[in-house]
Amino acid sequence: MLKGRMTRTSLNIILLPLIYLLVNTISTPMLGNAENVLPSFADFSRLFQNDRADVLRGVYVANVLALTIVQQPTGDDTYISDDNNRATQFAMASQYGNIGLLAHNYLSGKSFSQLTIGEEVRLVYGDGRVENFIVTEVLHYQALQPGSLLSSFRNLDNNEILSAGQMFARVYAGNYHVTFQTCTAKNGNSSWGRLFVIAVPKPKFFNFAHLNLPVLQ
Repeated sequence: MLKGRMTRTSLNIILLPLIYLLVNTISTPMLGNAENVLPSFADFSRLFQNDRADVLRGVYVANVLALTIVQQPTGDDTYISDDNNRATQFAMASQYGNIGLLAHNYLSGKSFSQLTIGEEVRLVYGDGRVENFIVTEVLHYQALQPGSLLSSFRNLDNNEILSAGQMFARVYAGNYHVTFQTCTAKNGNSSWGRLFVIAVPKPKFFNFAHLNLPVLQ
């Protein structure tokens, strides 16, 4: 099934560099920084209990982020919210049974870079249902042709080169997971690279003790 869908996917994922061309270094306040105190998870989750069980409404990581999730307009895979404290659900990831969360790095995407391996991610649906995930990967890529719709990507950890289609498959296909995506700027280039943070479903008996993480509220 994946192979059959990759033609459309490859054409659309090529747009990813373009999606982030407008990213810059604007300074804006973010949830989770020194000036803002996150709500408790109980208070946060109550905001989204509107009885729409099929709609993803919020994402919460203790001491890092508490974001409202909005969906892309039908047929617009390039839409990303320009509102702070929001993430946008990537519709194309949903076609592969996974969850993609997009944000500009001068807005909510700033908090994506604060996510670390082992942290718990909580997704809240409209009926109050909660899904729990654990961050397992933090991936940094350079766009080799930042201004090109056909850009390939270089993994900054191992120099692996991936095409646009391969990049999509790497971070959005496969077993059920959540992928956070934002861009990274360097040398004055606002679309220099991409950050992907991947979280997988939390095992029922996952033990946080060895990770030395703060207790979730």
